[in-house]
Amino acid sequence: MEYIMPDAFVGLIIVGLIAGLASGLFGIGGGIIIVPTLITFLEFSQLNANGTSLASRLVPVGIFAALAYYRAGKLDLQIAIVIALGKVAGTFIGSKIALGLPTTTLQQIYAIFLLYMAWRFIQPLDVWRQYVTKAAPAAATATPSSGQEIADDDPRPAPYWLLLLGLVAGIAGGLFGIGGGIIIVPMLIAIFKFEQRRAVGTSLAALQFPADLPAVVNYYNAGNLEIGTAVFVGLGIIAGAFGGARIALGLPTATIRKLYGLFLFFVALRFLL
Repeated sequence: MEYIMPDAFVGLIIVGLIAGLASGLFGIGGGIIIVPTLITFLEFSQLNANGTSLASRLVPVGIFAALAYYRAGKLDLQIAIVIALGKVAGTFIGSKIALGLPTTTLQQIYAIFLLYMAWRFIQPLDVWRQYVTKAAPAAATATPSSGQEIADDDPRPAPYWLLLLGLVAGIAGGLFGIGGGIIIVPMLIAIFKFEQRRAVGTSLAALQFPADLPAVVNYYNAGNLEIGTAVFVGLGIIAGAFGGARIALGLPTATIRKLYGLFLFFVALRFLL
């Protein structure tokens, strides 16, 4: 494990604060900020950064941000629970794959993945939505929602699609040390036609469940987790996530989408260069 000097703890809290802001803004766990930061500035290995990032969010550090979306009527708890259930198996699978891959290969896969997601958010989704609707017409069904102030005609995906989404997000999370929100949010928008803020709020709620525990155990058993670092980063996330949620709820949807796309693009470049 990596040894962190005491004077670095304030920096770790700041990293968590920034990751939390991104979490509240975009419905992600913050791992795509935490992982490259630990690698670049604290010289963590990719695997150690992955395990520490996942551990920093094992407790519901974004709960206040999720509550802000719920109060605004932009969170569907039932959907979030089903996604979280799918994540449990996915994180175990993803972490096992990551522990068996060369570090360089893992980083390159991560960068390509982020570039694709950035492109999806910067480009219009209309064409892709039309294609997916034809390919998977049963993906969304219209049944009344129990979410606070969520309209009856909002998309209600079938549970098996949500479990599959959670599984894929969990595999990505276990592989790259992320919460999986950068999978969940764009998929909810593109495939299931969620409104941006509803997708973000629902993703945040799904990330509050301890679905990453199997991956954290795998990384810990392999000696790739720094508990002290995870604690201080997690403290920063708590405050940052609530602030990010407040900002996002006041921004136009198109602005949030473009900011998210640019954000992912620059993170991807960091891994490729």
